[in-house]
Amino acid sequence: MSMKLTILAGINCLKQCALNAATPKNSLMHTSACLRKVEDRKEMLASMPAKDEGTLGEKSVDIDTLIDRKAKFFPDASTATQLFNGIPFNELPIVNIRVSPNNTIISVTDYKGVPRLIRSCGIEGFKNTRKGTNIAAQATAVTISAKAVELGWKTIRVKVRGLGPGRMSAIKGLQMGGLNIVSVTDNTPVSWNPPRPRKQRSL
Repeated sequence: MSMKLTILAGINCLKQCALNAATPKNSLMHTSACLRKVEDRKEMLASMPAKDEGTLGEKSVDIDTLIDRKAKFFPDASTATQLFNGIPFNELPIVNIRVSPNNTIISVTDYKGVPRLIRSCGIEGFKNTRKGTNIAAQATAVTISAKAVELGWKTIRVKVRGLGPGRMSAIKGLQMGGLNIVSVTDNTPVSWNPPRPRKQRSL
């Protein structure tokens, strides 16, 4: 008897499914799974942050407003002898940040140019492509700034060279490590006669 009831219930269920399939508003079949995946991927790619080429954050300081406020922003003839924490500007230790797309090397020298500390993202323990990230540059900067503070250096000037993701984050890491940055100089070499570009691709 129970077997008969089960079969009847199954038949009724099949009839109901057939009726639902006949009306398009209650369709049980969905064929848009592939399209949904493509849409989800597009949304994910759109939400991802843009690739940082090392110039992100460069626009954060508005020079025009500083000039309007008559801030002492650019160096002049008296800057070399100006005192910062009791030390003349031209005797402050220099932090050289060498940035490339694959690595960031930070060295601390005295005012004569004799290197005292050198640290890179590779020495810090980052491997392969992680060396070129802004997080690696920031971690390296925090480490080297802690060592510089141990040597008794608190006020420094910074020279940045090259383009890469670690430009701004390395400077931020030096500040996080407890160093007082007086000036930031960009020493990126710019060629007046760069190499000839590749010929245009023929399609």
